[in-house]
Amino acid sequence: MKLTLVASLLVPLWLVGFSLFAQGLDPAQLLKLPTDTWPTYNGDYSGRRFSPLSRISSSNVTAMTLAWEYRLDAGSGTLTSPIKSTPLEVNGILYFTLPDHAWAVDARTGRQLWHYQWETHGGIHIGNRGFGMYGNWLYFETPDNYLVSLNAKDGSERWHVQIADVNQEYFSTPAPIVIRNHIIVGVGGDSLDVPGYLESRDPETGQLQWRWNTTPRKGEPGAETWPNPDAMEHGGGMTWVPGTYDPELNLYYLGTGNPNPVMAGQGRKGANLWTCSIVALNPDTGKLAWYFQASPHDTHDWDDAETPVLIDGDIDGRPRKLLAQSSRNGYFFVLDRTNGKNILSKPFIDLNWSKGLDAKGQPIGNPNKEPKPDGTLVIPAQGGAANWPSPSFDPETGLFYVNAVSSYSLFYLTDTDDKPEGYGGRDSGVYSRLALKAIDYRTGQIRWTHEYNRGGGSIGILTTAGKLLFTGDPSGNFIVYDAASGKTLWHAHLISTVSNGPMTYELDGRQYVVVGAGDTLYGFTFLQ
Repeated sequence: MKLTLVASLLVPLWLVGFSLFAQGLDPAQLLKLPTDTWPTYNGDYSGRRFSPLSRISSSNVTAMTLAWEYRLDAGSGTLTSPIKSTPLEVNGILYFTLPDHAWAVDARTGRQLWHYQWETHGGIHIGNRGFGMYGNWLYFETPDNYLVSLNAKDGSERWHVQIADVNQEYFSTPAPIVIRNHIIVGVGGDSLDVPGYLESRDPETGQLQWRWNTTPRKGEPGAETWPNPDAMEHGGGMTWVPGTYDPELNLYYLGTGNPNPVMAGQGRKGANLWTCSIVALNPDTGKLAWYFQASPHDTHDWDDAETPVLIDGDIDGRPRKLLAQSSRNGYFFVLDRTNGKNILSKPFIDLNWSKGLDAKGQPIGNPNKEPKPDGTLVIPAQGGAANWPSPSFDPETGLFYVNAVSSYSLFYLTDTDDKPEGYGGRDSGVYSRLALKAIDYRTGQIRWTHEYNRGGGSIGILTTAGKLLFTGDPSGNFIVYDAASGKTLWHAHLISTVSNGPMTYELDGRQYVVVGAGDTLYGFTFLQ
């Protein structure tokens, strides 16, 4: 069914009432499946992007219609990015961000409640993933590397603290993750060879609690995988995307970025830990518990920052605490999240860069597929088979869903010096095609695929107990599929391509689904 979008306010404003700015986020909500709240980046700590809501279901989704739309009003400011933030929803209010901007809108009507603008000092404005929330306080990162805390009630600033130096060309994009009294923040950077790290900050003051380096320093564990201290200190490993958390194990799981120089690896021989890895950290201390390296000695810009999804499932007939990831390098990994041991490593696209797997289940790179001055054809391309937009796992179907990109590219080495700098190379795209894939987490087998008619960046996914999967395509459609079969059930053409991860919540007995496209946020519902 194709839907023509006609905005309408489904509830009068007087119903908003005095509860609009009610008590802030109850920390207990972070430990539950998202229903009347969406309190953190992925809805809950697991990264599954699965909601138990089912008022909108496969039997009635054809009647889903637009409840409201909000086109971003930046006041006197400038918008520099599409909406990449997944809104939080707490007590009937949506909170979301763009670089240098933050908003609160009514979750029932889309009416703006407040707008905050940061006065920037520079930085690369490619996007912002959103807020973290602690009680009545909100936290977001700016392109010029400040952690800003706002009052949720009115958007007024409480404080800001610097978390990286913009003069070294760091720029920050992640949504902070709140674990008890820890605000966990990451950093990004592409242009200069600088080291990555993860930090925990105090929610009251913003003061540093701990820092974990993604590239070790001399004498630290992992240093033996680098040739010298200079390589480590310029080694990259950015912490681009928020991670996931198991409260029973008290472990925070994160995918780390690629090493620098990006495509010229001759000056950093070795595996280059802890880059391109899934790591498990103690959120109280920042101490590393275990790691699994998805791309040892990466030279293709395949960061491993894709969401590590936590699954409680069965392997060989017994229950296991698992972690699954669709990696940018084209492999689907399943690990035991208690210890990081590999259970499954299997490609989810055709690829040509790997010679197989080592004893740990880590891919072995093919030296013939390293970037060369006259070019090397590599699958996948620099953008990877998957990227930062959210996958989803539906525990009812047992399927892991990802918008996967099959792509070819010629990789060129442009800096042949013994001590290269920056990217040290480039790629030239040859072919790209996007497909939505449903993967059996036990076997890595593709259960169904929906091919799109062209390529494009990967797009976020949401699944629900209504037996539905919500996502977008490269042509600007917002689409609902049957999660078990992949059958298309409904779609609407938006102003632009879906640019964030869809989310959902229930208020006053009505389920809403919210998605961002370009500069507009859309709220859909089913009219009972």
